[in-house]
Amino acid sequence: MKRVFAACLLLIAVVVPVAYVAAHCEVPCGIYDDDRRFVDMHEDYETIAKASAEIAALASKTDALSKNQLTRWVMTKEDHATKLQHTIAQYFMTQRIKADDPQYVDKLTTAHKVMVAAMKCKQTVDESSADALHEAIDAFQESYTGSAAH
Repeated sequence: MKRVFAACLLLIAVVVPVAYVAAHCEVPCGIYDDDRRFVDMHEDYETIAKASAEIAALASKTDALSKNQLTRWVMTKEDHATKLQHTIAQYFMTQRIKADDPQYVDKLTTAHKVMVAAMKCKQTVDESSADALHEAIDAFQESYTGSAAH
């Protein structure tokens, strides 16, 4: 019984700090790095574009290794599209875009376009979908920062 209790305490000691760290972005700490978020979003786009091209190249191959790589590229594309959606929703929309901002509607509109473009990248491997995502990120960045993306 003591071992079970000790194991439960150990589990709680491990899980609670992890849950706290995972929730850090929604703690009102005031630590924000908008520029870093945009760098990450552009990197997510580049990964999605590369994954889409790799998926298209591997699609007609039937060997086991190609199928394995195809699956991994699909998962990578999905992960980065979801990460983009999460960044928009959890970082920008819930914390950074304020209702009293004069550019509120424009920022929300362009942020929403990034989320929709990321969703479309999940649904297809068309280069045009990745291009639309890139344009949406740039438009949101320009709306949010007031200057064009570099």
